[in-house]
Amino acid sequence: MNSRASPQTEPKRILAIASGGGHWVQLLRLRPAFEGHRVTYVTVNEGYRTDVAGERFHLINDATRWDKFGLLKMGLRLAWIMARTRPHVVISTGAAPGYFAIRLGRILGARTVWIDSIANVERLSMTGTLVREHADLWLTQWAHLAEEGGPRYAGSVL
Repeated sequence: MNSRASPQTEPKRILAIASGGGHWVQLLRLRPAFEGHRVTYVTVNEGYRTDVAGERFHLINDATRWDKFGLLKMGLRLAWIMARTRPHVVISTGAAPGYFAIRLGRILGARTVWIDSIANVERLSMTGTLVREHADLWLTQWAHLAEEGGPRYAGSVL
Protein backbone atom coordinates (compact mmCIF):
# COMPACT_ATOMS: atom_id res chain seq x y z
CA MET A 1 0.00 0.00 0.00
CA ASN A 2 1.72 3.13 -1.18
CA SER A 3 -0.20 5.66 0.88
CA ARG A 4 2.33 8.38 1.58
CA ALA A 5 0.57 11.71 1.25
CA SER A 6 2.10 14.15 -1.19
CA PRO A 7 1.52 17.91 -1.32
CA GLN A 8 -1.00 17.30 -4.14
CA THR A 9 -3.08 14.71 -2.27
CA GLU A 10 -5.40 15.09 0.66
CA PRO A 11 -4.34 13.08 3.75
CA LYS A 12 -6.51 9.99 4.26
CA ARG A 13 -8.16 8.96 7.51
CA ILE A 14 -6.79 5.51 8.29
CA LEU A 15 -8.13 3.20 10.97
CA ALA A 16 -5.35 0.76 11.90
CA ILE A 17 -6.60 -2.05 14.11
CA ALA A 18 -5.21 -5.22 15.64
CA SER A 19 -5.64 -7.42 18.64
CA GLY A 20 -2.69 -7.92 20.96
CA GLY A 21 0.69 -9.57 20.76
CA GLY A 22 2.12 -10.30 17.34
CA HIS A 23 -0.87 -8.79 15.55
CA TRP A 24 -0.13 -5.42 17.19
CA VAL A 25 3.63 -5.69 16.57
CA GLN A 26 3.04 -6.34 12.86
CA LEU A 27 0.63 -3.41 12.61
CA LEU A 28 3.21 -1.09 14.18
CA ARG A 29 5.76 -2.15 11.57
CA LEU A 30 3.46 -0.67 8.92
CA ARG A 31 3.61 2.81 10.46
CA PRO A 32 6.00 4.27 7.86
CA ALA A 33 3.34 3.59 5.19
CA PHE A 34 0.90 5.79 7.12
CA GLU A 35 3.14 8.90 7.13
CA GLY A 36 1.29 12.05 6.19
CA HIS A 37 -2.12 10.58 6.97
CA ARG A 38 -4.47 10.86 9.95
CA VAL A 39 -4.21 7.51 11.69
CA THR A 40 -6.47 6.22 14.43
CA TYR A 41 -5.14 3.15 16.22
CA VAL A 42 -7.53 0.69 17.80
CA THR A 43 -6.50 -2.26 19.93
CA VAL A 44 -7.31 -4.32 23.02
CA ASN A 45 -4.54 -3.40 25.44
CA GLU A 46 -4.31 -0.01 27.20
CA GLY A 47 -0.54 -0.51 27.56
CA TYR A 48 -0.15 -0.19 23.79
CA ARG A 49 -1.12 3.50 23.95
CA THR A 50 2.54 4.37 24.62
CA ASP A 51 3.54 2.63 21.36
CA VAL A 52 1.64 5.28 19.41
CA ALA A 53 2.01 8.25 21.75
CA GLY A 54 0.65 11.42 20.21
CA GLU A 55 -1.62 9.51 17.81
CA ARG A 56 -5.36 8.95 18.08
CA PHE A 57 -5.90 5.78 20.13
CA HIS A 58 -9.01 3.84 21.11
CA LEU A 59 -9.33 0.84 23.34
CA ILE A 60 -11.84 -1.95 22.74
CA ASN A 61 -12.41 -5.21 24.54
CA ASP A 62 -10.99 -8.43 23.17
CA ALA A 63 -13.27 -11.41 22.59
CA THR A 64 -13.21 -14.81 20.95
CA ARG A 65 -15.83 -16.65 18.93
CA TRP A 66 -16.93 -18.42 22.12
CA ASP A 67 -17.74 -15.14 23.88
CA LYS A 68 -20.85 -13.92 22.03
CA PHE A 69 -21.56 -11.10 24.49
CA GLY A 70 -17.94 -9.94 24.29
CA LEU A 71 -18.12 -9.94 20.47
CA LEU A 72 -21.32 -7.90 20.56
CA LYS A 73 -19.74 -5.39 22.95
CA MET A 74 -16.64 -5.18 20.74
CA GLY A 75 -18.71 -4.68 17.62
CA LEU A 76 -20.81 -1.92 19.15
CA ARG A 77 -17.80 -0.06 20.53
CA LEU A 78 -16.01 -0.35 17.21
CA ALA A 79 -19.08 0.85 15.30
CA TRP A 80 -19.15 3.95 17.51
CA ILE A 81 -15.43 4.61 16.92
CA MET A 82 -15.76 4.16 13.17
CA ALA A 83 -18.88 6.31 12.93
CA ARG A 84 -16.93 9.12 14.60
CA THR A 85 -13.67 8.72 12.64
CA ARG A 86 -15.22 7.89 9.22
CA PRO A 87 -12.05 6.22 7.89
CA HIS A 88 -11.15 6.24 4.21
CA VAL A 89 -9.03 3.12 4.77
CA VAL A 90 -9.27 0.31 7.31
CA ILE A 91 -6.20 -1.89 7.72
CA SER A 92 -5.79 -4.85 10.04
CA THR A 93 -3.30 -7.57 10.86
CA GLY A 94 -5.97 -9.49 12.82
CA ALA A 95 -7.75 -10.98 14.57
CA ALA A 96 -11.40 -10.60 15.74
CA PRO A 97 -11.25 -6.78 16.10
CA GLY A 98 -9.90 -6.56 12.56
CA TYR A 99 -12.66 -8.76 11.19
CA PHE A 100 -15.32 -6.45 12.62
CA ALA A 101 -13.47 -3.35 11.40
CA ILE A 102 -13.18 -4.70 7.85
CA ARG A 103 -16.89 -5.55 7.77
CA LEU A 104 -17.91 -2.16 9.18
CA GLY A 105 -15.42 -0.34 6.98
CA ARG A 106 -17.00 -1.78 3.85
CA ILE A 107 -20.44 -0.65 5.03
CA LEU A 108 -19.06 2.86 5.54
CA GLY A 109 -17.45 2.88 2.08
CA ALA A 110 -13.84 2.62 3.23
CA ARG A 111 -11.16 0.72 1.35
CA THR A 112 -10.18 -2.33 3.40
CA VAL A 113 -6.89 -4.19 3.77
CA TRP A 114 -6.37 -7.47 5.64
CA ILE A 115 -2.84 -8.75 6.25
CA ASP A 116 -2.84 -12.30 7.59
CA SER A 117 -0.49 -12.85 10.50
CA ILE A 118 3.03 -14.08 9.81
CA ALA A 119 2.37 -16.74 12.46
CA ASN A 120 0.09 -18.53 10.00
CA VAL A 121 2.83 -20.47 8.24
CA GLU A 122 0.98 -23.67 7.30
CA ARG A 123 -2.44 -22.26 6.46
CA LEU A 124 -4.38 -19.03 6.47
CA SER A 125 -5.95 -17.88 9.71
CA MET A 126 -9.60 -18.65 10.35
CA THR A 127 -10.35 -14.93 10.60
CA GLY A 128 -8.45 -14.21 7.39
CA THR A 129 -10.50 -16.82 5.58
CA LEU A 130 -13.73 -15.31 6.94
CA VAL A 131 -12.75 -11.79 5.88
CA ARG A 132 -11.64 -12.78 2.36
CA GLU A 133 -14.77 -11.61 0.54
CA HIS A 134 -15.01 -8.38 2.53
CA ALA A 135 -11.48 -7.03 2.11
CA ASP A 136 -10.51 -5.00 -0.93
CA LEU A 137 -6.96 -6.24 -0.51
CA TRP A 138 -6.20 -9.56 1.18
CA LEU A 139 -2.55 -10.34 1.81
CA THR A 140 -0.57 -13.25 3.20
CA GLN A 141 2.97 -12.94 4.48
CA TRP A 142 3.96 -16.35 3.11
CA ALA A 143 4.51 -16.78 -0.65
CA HIS A 144 3.40 -20.42 -0.62
CA LEU A 145 -0.04 -19.45 0.78
CA ALA A 146 -0.81 -17.02 -2.04
CA GLU A 147 -3.21 -18.42 -4.59
CA GLU A 148 -5.55 -17.47 -7.42
CA GLY A 149 -8.76 -16.21 -5.82
CA GLY A 150 -7.00 -16.17 -2.47
CA PRO A 151 -4.63 -13.83 -0.72
CA ARG A 152 -1.80 -12.10 -2.55
CA TYR A 153 1.79 -12.16 -1.38
CA ALA A 154 3.68 -8.85 -1.35
CA GLY A 155 6.30 -9.57 1.31
CA SER A 156 6.22 -9.69 5.10
CA VAL A 157 6.27 -7.06 7.79
CA LEU A 158 8.65 -8.85 10.15
